[in-house]
Amino acid sequence: MNRLLNKCLLFLQGFLLLNVLWFLAYLLMHTTVIPDPAVIYRNFGDAFSNHIFLHILASLKRIAAGLGLSLAVGVPVGVLMAYSERANKVLYPLIYFSYPIPKTAFLPVAMILWGMRDGSKVAIIFLIIVFQVIVAARDSVRNIDPSVYLVTVSAGAGPAQIIRHITLPAILPELFTSIRVSLGTAVSVLFFVEGYGTKYGMGYYILDAWSRIDYIDMYTGIIVISIVGFALFVAIDLFSDLLCRWSRPAG
Repeated sequence: MNRLLNKCLLFLQGFLLLNVLWFLAYLLMHTTVIPDPAVIYRNFGDAFSNHIFLHILASLKRIAAGLGLSLAVGVPVGVLMAYSERANKVLYPLIYFSYPIPKTAFLPVAMILWGMRDGSKVAIIFLIIVFQVIVAARDSVRNIDPSVYLVTVSAGAGPAQIIRHITLPAILPELFTSIRVSLGTAVSVLFFVEGYGTKYGMGYYILDAWSRIDYIDMYTGIIVISIVGFALFVAIDLFSDLLCRWSRPAG
């Protein structure tokens, strides 16, 4: 909990510093493109009364779907690659080649295959997260001390018990780390993928305000999506602390 509190304090410090720099830029530049931050925060009430929470929920739904699919596909594939050298030889070159490719480049293909609605947006988020999940799962399993398996098998454990008591606990810490990193990327990509074929989502909200030259709403959307990203980061940390207590150093 102290670790989480420290991260929240760091976020607050960074947030305050950013607002100070923002206010100085507003005073020095005298342009409508950089409005007074106080005006933006006063606009929050109007934004929520105009149902900005519907845009937040739409974005969270897409992120949750992309994350769920990534875990459902990435964890089994990563474990298979760790336990099967043949599977690793077949799949690893594909992952090594695909990993650095910007996934937003596939948005036109995703829109052709799954339409311009949620399917294509979830597909891009899935592509962003799944490769990190696969690599994290594979490497975590490979780092398990072989003697642990010998002790577990000697105690009469079957394959299901080995997966439950050895494999899954080994995967979780690195898996949460990779999810933290990839979720930040997924939130930032919403700005791009939600600009097509939808009327809901924080990306759409920001782009729509920008196209209307409504800089007040635009900056409101930017702040809201930043807070949503931080909230997701904190949520992952909470789940990590809850499920991986054994991996935390004592004291």
